[in-house]
Amino acid sequence: MRRNTLLWQAIAATTLAGGLAAGFIGLTPASAAGPNLALGKTVTASSMEGTGLEPAKAVDGSTSTRWASVEGVDNQWIRIDLGSVTDVGRVTLKWEAAYAKSYRVELSDDGSTWRQVYSTTTGDGATDDFAVSGSGRYLRVYGTQRGTAYGYSLYEIGVYGGSTTSPSPTTSSPSTTVPLDDPSKKEIAMKLVSSFENSSLDWRAQFAYIEDIDDGRGYTAGIIGFCSGTGDMLDLVERYTQKKPSNPLAPYLPALRKVNGTDSHDGLGTSFENAWRTAAQDAVFRQTQEEERDRVYFNPAVGQAKTDGLKTLGQFAYYDAAVMHGEDGFRAIRSRAVSRAKLPSQGGNEVTFLNAFLDEREAEMRKEEAHSDTTRVSTAQRRFLNEGNISLNTPLYWSVYGESFSITA
Repeated sequence: MRRNTLLWQAIAATTLAGGLAAGFIGLTPASAAGPNLALGKTVTASSMEGTGLEPAKAVDGSTSTRWASVEGVDNQWIRIDLGSVTDVGRVTLKWEAAYAKSYRVELSDDGSTWRQVYSTTTGDGATDDFAVSGSGRYLRVYGTQRGTAYGYSLYEIGVYGGSTTSPSPTTSSPSTTVPLDDPSKKEIAMKLVSSFENSSLDWRAQFAYIEDIDDGRGYTAGIIGFCSGTGDMLDLVERYTQKKPSNPLAPYLPALRKVNGTDSHDGLGTSFENAWRTAAQDAVFRQTQEEERDRVYFNPAVGQAKTDGLKTLGQFAYYDAAVMHGEDGFRAIRSRAVSRAKLPSQGGNEVTFLNAFLDEREAEMRKEEAHSDTTRVSTAQRRFLNEGNISLNTPLYWSVYGESFSITA
């Protein structure tokens, strides 16, 4: 399923206007958390405006000195080497007048592969103070849109400790771990994905959902985001028509075959949208949506995760990747993760592998503007992993796109 990014950016902006940060927890300024871990550390940046505006000025403890990037160029960054892998729970950014309207904060163990822990598209300068959850040796502030015609400039960056130590892979023993295809866990999985895609835990309310979210895949619809441009919507309607030839969507099969592989609406349009909503009232169509979700996405992903020796959280991570990126995209992400970390089924550390998989997942998401907000990973799945919840047990608390959710039973 493909979320409407522009819609949720608007929601995040509304949340911010109400006094909440569109970050990991969505809090007003975070509480103090010990000494500034960035103070005096080694710093590099993508550029600097000139002498006296070096990157090191952003961590020298003085609010009268600053780092500034070159003027008029977006996508600039400043990176701090904390010296060793460190738990981070809070970040403060004191902006000069040349601030970032859109930026993200990332952590990395090696300075190469980055994990997003905070992002906003509604920055307004002054001082940003927010909670995050993650660990890494390197912290990077990555600006993607300037708030002025100048560059990006920071008086000081504050980095403060947190409690996010990665858990032991033996936190949940195989004998007590319930797999994701158990009905109780599957219900949790459906609610999680629905929160990512529709800002609601009520996944059953999405059978009638349909819109074009401008991601190049045509219409996105139903409980798993079947797309008119990627073939899974066509397969769904064909299977529905085999069961019920006189259904409201059957007349649109020729058009669906024609637009498959494109973002075109030719032969579809408003009448097709209305037909989809009408069909969603039919129990046969709803059942067919669930069957196709399981056949195409859920069962293959969970089966592969079990083969790889992953417990419930890992099974969900595979499933969510398949939902967004399709079978081929999921396989490519998994392949890159396997090249970095040994699978548990081969004797590898499950936490280490899952961190590698989630790293690769976030990197893949950033390749597409429509999916570049990675909070469904960084502030949900990564949070569960950092909490040691390999079995995906309730209660679960997470934040995505500036909104907080929970499943308590």
